[in-house]
Amino acid sequence: MKKGGLIAMLIFWAGFTMAQTVNNVPLKDITTEYIQIVGTSKLLSTKLTIEIDFGQANSYWTNKDTQILDVNGKKVEFNSMIDALNFMSANGYEFVTAYAITIQSQNVYHYLLRRKR
Repeated sequence: MKKGGLIAMLIFWAGFTMAQTVNNVPLKDITTEYIQIVGTSKLLSTKLTIEIDFGQANSYWTNKDTQILDVNGKKVEFNSMIDALNFMSANGYEFVTAYAITIQSQNVYHYLLRRKR
């Protein structure tokens, strides 16, 4: 493959890898000023379940609406809250404040973010 073709293919692939969605809304199209990241530990895993709240309407029966999905509809996994924070920073948000609460011996982390100006 020629060098130009390889570069074009990489640019094409990179465009698709950035198409994450929450509640069927691409991250780049979320227009709210504030969002909240809520992180909970997964059972028997070092990964976290990350949910994004930007004021969207959600289904009562599933939390899939609040999790970040990739272009294939699979949940994006994060290693830590800082991993999720860095991801959201790359997508145009900055950290405001954080707090944690404990529910049945499990910590639930809440990070408030604001759209970068």
